[in-house]
Amino acid sequence: MAGRNYGYQYETSPRKIRPDYDIQRKKQTAKKTSKKTTTRQEANIKKRQQEVLKAQKKLCRKAKFSIFFKAVLLFAILFFILFRNSQINESFAKIQKLKSDITGLQKENDQLEINIQNSLNLNTIEQSAKELLGMQKLTNKQTNYISIPKRDYVEHRTEEVIIEEQKGFFEGLIGKLKSIF
Repeated sequence: MAGRNYGYQYETSPRKIRPDYDIQRKKQTAKKTSKKTTTRQEANIKKRQQEVLKAQKKLCRKAKFSIFFKAVLLFAILFFILFRNSQINESFAKIQKLKSDITGLQKENDQLEINIQNSLNLNTIEQSAKELLGMQKLTNKQTNYISIPKRDYVEHRTEEVIIEEQKGFFEGLIGKLKSIF
């Protein structure tokens, strides 16, 4: 059921959008113009249309170039990001490899340290001396005692030590000449 407020409303149609350029329409005039003036006007209209087409083509080329440049720039940025990430991954792999090498070397170092501690044991040294070198412990027969008098064998110097400094060639020559005269 349509009420009074739901009827057709006047002047509610959307506005027409005017184009950026003017469309040249032939105006009919009451006066007849000569053929020369109409050809001039047509030539001017054609020139304007050609200028408008050139401007549109130039804008189209600029837009295409802008899109192409932005695409190349985006590709370069993405390539740089991927390249940097690959370098980071390579560095990370090298670090992990070096860490595993370090742990291996530390285990080997610990094992060698334990072997050194075991070899420094007196029982181990004695056993290796007997087996490898054929050595034996000293007996009482092999021990010789020497008696030394309790006199001090160090001689004290009472003279002063004269240290001669090295002199240059000319200083030595002058010194010798002074000693002569």
